[in-house]
Amino acid sequence: MKSFFASPYIAVPIGALIISFSPVLVRLTTVSPDSSAFYRVLFGGITLMIISIARREKISVPLKIWGLVALTGVFFAIDLQCWHRSIGYVGPGLATILGNLQVFATAAFGAILFKEIISKRLIVALPLAVIGLFLLIGLDINQMYSHILWGLFFGILTALSYSCYLICLRQSQSTEKKLPLFANMGIISLLTALSVGISMYSTGDSFAITTPHDWLYLIMYGVFCQGIGWAFISKGLPNLPAAIAGLLMLLQPALAFVWDVVLFNRPTGTYGLFGVALVLFAIGMGIYGQQAVTKETA
Repeated sequence: MKSFFASPYIAVPIGALIISFSPVLVRLTTVSPDSSAFYRVLFGGITLMIISIARREKISVPLKIWGLVALTGVFFAIDLQCWHRSIGYVGPGLATILGNLQVFATAAFGAILFKEIISKRLIVALPLAVIGLFLLIGLDINQMYSHILWGLFFGILTALSYSCYLICLRQSQSTEKKLPLFANMGIISLLTALSVGISMYSTGDSFAITTPHDWLYLIMYGVFCQGIGWAFISKGLPNLPAAIAGLLMLLQPALAFVWDVVLFNRPTGTYGLFGVALVLFAIGMGIYGQQAVTKETA
């Protein structure tokens, strides 16, 4: 069983499955978007550090590793806040599509920075996955508010910062003198909480959690989505090409759409169902193509 979960092609999809419940838990709370992001990484970080301490993980690593961990936390904080601002300008549909353009940035970073070879099938799979996401989420013209350029700006910044976060997270677990898994993700989460908290304080956003239900859902959000979910993902990332990692992360919005339909009776039709199928097909196609290239060059 341990070897089963050790496969990055199992660990990352399991993590994506867990974090796909993030929109469900956020929807059940009454706090602001930035506040939900803050408590997600705070409660998740605390959970991960408790596990790290219980496992007696050692955190004595070179200074450059601490710098990489801090940079990872900063990129994640930028990603969360830019995504929320993009939603405010263009609505959740387009904001999600723009944010998940990270698949192109992540593949490009992998090819440029790490000389990773991208298969022809993967090159075809990337735009197919984004088209599937477009069909799946759709666009509500009524939610595309004024200042659309600002929405596009924050959406693209979301994609770039999320891609940088994935790359830095992968590298933080790829070096020989790395932080242990739970300590690494826990410290990144707490640094992200610090960044988001400073931003909230500067804008006057409320930190208040006013109902028992909010406490319950925010704790679940942090423990499961940020804690357990991202622990699985960070375990698998170092053993995946960057492009495949970005592609697998598209499972999160695809599955989030499914939960929206199942749990909240979101209206859907042929386009939405075809979009889910296309995303899953593109992910499978990209993985198969990249594995074939890896075998040829091995």
